[in-house]
Amino acid sequence: MAPRYNASALIEFADRLLAAAGLAPEMAKTTAEVLTEGDLLGHSTHGLALLPGYLNEVKHGGMTKGGGVRVISDYPAAVTWDGMRLPGPWLATRAIETAMDRAKTCGTAAVVIRRSHHIACLAAYLRVPAEKGMMVILASSDPNVAGVAPYGGRRGVISPNPIAAGWPTEKGPVMIDVSQSVTALGVVKRAQSEGRKLPGKWLLDSDGVPSDDPGVVFADPPGTILPTGGVDHGHKGYSLGLLVEALTGGLAGHGRADPSEGWAAEVYVQAFDTALFAGRDAFLRQSSWVADACRASAPRKGADPVRLPGESGLLRRELQLRNGIELHGSIMPAITPWARELGVAPPDPIP
Repeated sequence: MAPRYNASALIEFADRLLAAAGLAPEMAKTTAEVLTEGDLLGHSTHGLALLPGYLNEVKHGGMTKGGGVRVISDYPAAVTWDGMRLPGPWLATRAIETAMDRAKTCGTAAVVIRRSHHIACLAAYLRVPAEKGMMVILASSDPNVAGVAPYGGRRGVISPNPIAAGWPTEKGPVMIDVSQSVTALGVVKRAQSEGRKLPGKWLLDSDGVPSDDPGVVFADPPGTILPTGGVDHGHKGYSLGLLVEALTGGLAGHGRADPSEGWAAEVYVQAFDTALFAGRDAFLRQSSWVADACRASAPRKGADPVRLPGESGLLRRELQLRNGIELHGSIMPAITPWARELGVAPPDPIP
């Protein structure tokens, strides 16, 4: 059984590591909270598994340690920042707060960020806005990653390009976090490191032949991840991936047409104050009716009851807050060398 750790102890551990590496205090704390939230929700490739990479980026200058954004444009409901390669979790959190604040006046507001660092698990940002009665849409692309082929092609052009959204219902939030590729690169990397095949033929080798072997992505020449929908219906994921490119790099005015700067993100955030449209009660009446109808739908023979997106993650979060976070077995061994180097003691597992 994988070791379990107290959530607050993991946040403190990650916070101390990032601060010891030189990250500004507020940025270290927010980044630690977002990474741990990813693990609380069960996104084990996009939580604390990212911490060693982030620490390496801080150490070698790929992630800016402190300072502020550069404002490119600022209108009441449309804001554009140059993130100056600051920590993505801190930038995304600030962008959501800014968009929500302005949505209280404008109904909706968007913030786009060019030159952010990686923003971790998108689902980790959705719960708090929904609990405040807000609907949030969040999308991210990495202009330095070209691991997803356009539908019909066999050379990578875009990144997995996740898009996430969260909104309230009377029984808790709906939280969507989906990439526009069949799987995420982190999942492929983990399967490769563990020497196992993927559950399906989610990849193309360099000749365009579908494969379940993660090694084809890291071959020379490299293969690619198929867009969502796979060989049969990948035009859907491909189309949505292009939409994310337009929302992120397009609106930010920075992306694949520019020189590579390393691990990065172009980010789009939009917030809606549900109270300023037909009214919050009206929104909840509609969103709750649909949610209840989905849950009440008779399941297929042999299938589990119907759930809403994010429902299992929120249940897992509740259980792990109570019983401890079950970290994937590869995570703490990857962090431990950094703990030794930076002089930060790791937390003890829960007995």
